[in-house]
Amino acid sequence: MNRLFNLSQVLLFAVLLFSCKTPTPKDLSKENLIPKPASLVATGSSFEWTEKTNIYVSVGQEELKAIAKYLADFIAPATGFNTEVNAVKNPNSKKGIVLLLNRELTALGDEGYQLNITEKRVVLEAYQLAGLFRGLQTIRQLFPARIESKDLQAGPWELASGTIEDKPEYGYRGAMLDVVRHFFDVADVKRFIDLIAAYKMNVLHLHLTDDQGWRIEIKAWPNLTKHGGSTQVDGGKAGFYTQAEYSEIVKYALERYITVIPEIDMPGHTNAALASYAELNADGKARDLYTGTDVGFSTLDANKEITYKFIDDVIGELAAITPGEYIHIGGDESNATKRKDYISFVNRVQDIVNAHGKKMMGWADISAANLKDNTIAQFWHTRTKTALDAVKQNVKIIMSPAKRAYMDIQYDSLCHLGLHWAGYTEVDDAYDWTLESNVKGISKKDIIGIEAPLWTETVETIDDIEYLVFPRLPGYAELAWSNHPDKSWVEYKIRLGKQKSRFEHMGINYYPSALVPWED
Repeated sequence: MNRLFNLSQVLLFAVLLFSCKTPTPKDLSKENLIPKPASLVATGSSFEWTEKTNIYVSVGQEELKAIAKYLADFIAPATGFNTEVNAVKNPNSKKGIVLLLNRELTALGDEGYQLNITEKRVVLEAYQLAGLFRGLQTIRQLFPARIESKDLQAGPWELASGTIEDKPEYGYRGAMLDVVRHFFDVADVKRFIDLIAAYKMNVLHLHLTDDQGWRIEIKAWPNLTKHGGSTQVDGGKAGFYTQAEYSEIVKYALERYITVIPEIDMPGHTNAALASYAELNADGKARDLYTGTDVGFSTLDANKEITYKFIDDVIGELAAITPGEYIHIGGDESNATKRKDYISFVNRVQDIVNAHGKKMMGWADISAANLKDNTIAQFWHTRTKTALDAVKQNVKIIMSPAKRAYMDIQYDSLCHLGLHWAGYTEVDDAYDWTLESNVKGISKKDIIGIEAPLWTETVETIDDIEYLVFPRLPGYAELAWSNHPDKSWVEYKIRLGKQKSRFEHMGINYYPSALVPWED
């Protein structure tokens, strides 16, 4: 009897000892978050996520369950936890993870969030669903880097305590993927989406057509993909997306609160279309397929009505499966198009895009035409006149300066991938600038955000993509998200260097720049 009593005491003591475990002291201000939050206050303790931790949403906010499940699914491989998602009347009364939509947080906008971490619970609030998803990416980075692993890892899984209030400086934070010069399948595009989502980016610009290939099914013009989609740079086997596959990509992106903007490049960069249909050529003769990398030699005929029937069909089918508000019409490097023809062409295509319920976006070259103020111009070239001409027409600008933001530009002369027509862009060059001071005459009020394009003349695999994108992309994300007067490369490179272990657990084939103090 006495022995049983003593054993019971031991077991009770063990239970109490476990349940009263002292939280690990942690300093939230020392976490290496990218993008850097707008406001952060550390409280010196921590919250531990265990196998007993649940995620709670409020009854009546069941739409949050998809985001909650995203979080539960994300942590499952590394932790082994089967985290439950529950809708309850008063989530704040629960210990665990609480996700809430708070319609009073209007000042945070669509993507801002509040995060409050105590020893008992983690409360993430936002005005909109997108804000909750962005906040999850902050929680993700507060975990040890091994949370990114697809294999079971050892705990503990602790989050530093404190409060974060955060929102983006710019509403447009994008990356462009060229799937024409070399084709990438749906799985690769989804991988790219996941990588940009991790750093709070919200736009994927898909460059779908060019001289070397046509990558999106257009049912009214089937030879575009049957013939025009059959090749790529250097003549390797290519491919295209069916409309169902494109819709799958769009849905996957939307689940991560990323908008897909499709680009049909015209009137230049159109050899794949000109090879597919003879009637699109001024002389009525189909062109040969093209597998090189030269630019500026092709053009649609701006004076043929069949051209606009073709464009109306293409834009119409694409608009029907694209929920985002923009269609990108390219418009760059149309060297084979007479200027007067180019102007009339862009004006007419702008009307076609609008007629299908979308707004037109194009490279800043389109400013030669008469642009509507709901059109967006994308600054890219070393020459600034085109972007300045767009601003004069009250058109907003996306900043994509090639010398700073093109992810296909080589890091240095020894880089085995990429091009260097705009020079070289090391990691410090990619980060150490501001959107609003890049072009004299274009101020913050004229800019909606940033886009970092990746052209794929030299890029053939997802590993190639990752090598050129990382570690530059987190810097682009921070340039558009964060607004800190003390912003500096010296401070940023420390945070970037501590992403090393995270990159490796994510399986990213990153470029180990010697300018970054990499540290596990």
